[in-house]
Formats: sequence, C-alpha cells, structure tokens
Amino acid sequence: MSERNAEAVFFDTRIDAGFKRGVFNAIIAPRPIGWISTLDRNGRANLAPFSYFNIVSNLPPILMFSCNEPEDRAVKDTAANASAAGEFVFNLVSYDLVENMNFTSTPVPFEVDEFEHFKIDKAPSRLVAAPRVAASPCSLECKVIKVLNFGGGERGPMTTVTFGEVIGMHIAAGFLINGKFDTAKALPVSRLGGAEYGVCETTFQMERQFSRANEATYGDA
Repeated sequence: MSERNAEAVFFDTRIDAGFKRGVFNAIIAPRPIGWISTLDRNGRANLAPFSYFNIVSNLPPILMFSCNEPEDRAVKDTAANASAAGEFVFNLVSYDLVENMNFTSTPVPFEVDEFEHFKIDKAPSRLVAAPRVAASPCSLECKVIKVLNFGGGERGPMTTVTFGEVIGMHIAAGFLINGKFDTAKALPVSRLGGAEYGVCETTFQMERQFSRANEATYGDA
C-alpha cells in the first residue's frame, strides 16, 4: 500500500493543540513575510516581521497583517502603532535581508528603534511618516482602512488583523522589467512551518484555462 493510500491522520482542532505550528502553518505555505515598519506616538520607529500576511485585493490594492496578543501588553507594538497613526509600510524580505529580518523578531522594549538597534538603514517614505527599509527591493506605503479583533479566552490569545490600502510603491532600481516586478531576482523569503523558511528562486508561466476555452468558443473574433 502506498503512503498516500494509508489511513489519514485526523486532528480535531477544537481540542488538539498539536496541529498548530508544525502542521497547520506548514500546510498553509509558503506565506510571504510582512516586514512592517511603523512610528509610535513619539516618532520612534518600529520594525517587525509577521508571517500572517498577504494581499487581499489589487483594485483597490489592499494587504493585511495579523498578530496575536503578546503576554506583556494588550497588543503588539506594530499593530498599536499602525492603528494609532493610521499608516504603516510593508518591506519585502529578500534573501540577502533574511538575517536582518530575523533580528527584528527579537523582543525589545517598546521604546527601542529596531532600525537603529540592529543597524538597518532607513529610507524616507513619500506619503506616510513611517520609514522604510532602504535595502528592500520593494516597499509599500499603506493607510490603515480597518482593524479586526477576534479570538481570546479559552481559544487562545486575542488576534488583531490590520488591513491597509497601498497608496505608494517604492521599487528599487533593476527590479522593474518591462513594467513587471522581477520576483525571481528579488528572491523573496517566505515562512513555512515551525522555524522553516523558503525562498522563491524559479518561476514558470501557465496559460489560464478559461482563456483557451474562450478562444475555442469565439475564435479570433
């Protein structure tokens, strides 16, 4: 009997905590990393990575990042700053920046500027006050449009989801080819399960099936 034909393992996620990091996160993968920069009320910068991050829509251009309630305060600094200021910046994590990204996942006091603490160069944004990562191949300036909270209690910590509309894009020289972003050149890092990461090195193109169906139906008209 092949391994695929063997009896499947079933988790009742309502009662079994074993499905979390090593299973669930590894299934919903790869996930892009939301390396989010913000400013607090006193103008101090914050930079932190989030593995619960993705695009929601392209018209309008909307993305989101999600974080769980930390043990020592009501909400993580990034979510608190974004909500208070109404803005944030997404910075793409390319492979050459992965160590810097990992450094910024280290818990530090609220008043510490991760850019300065970990010696990561800042660059000014155009339409928002928060700085961006100077070496990132792409940074997206965002205005917060909605914040949702769910969870808490017996099911675990409260989760905060922040939605932002992209109002400005910074694309580094050499990464925009014929009007398209060169994803393979950027080598974006993604999060898998547990402490595993992946990188996008190769891409391929595939024609969408409905396009072929339309061609067969309507010909060259």
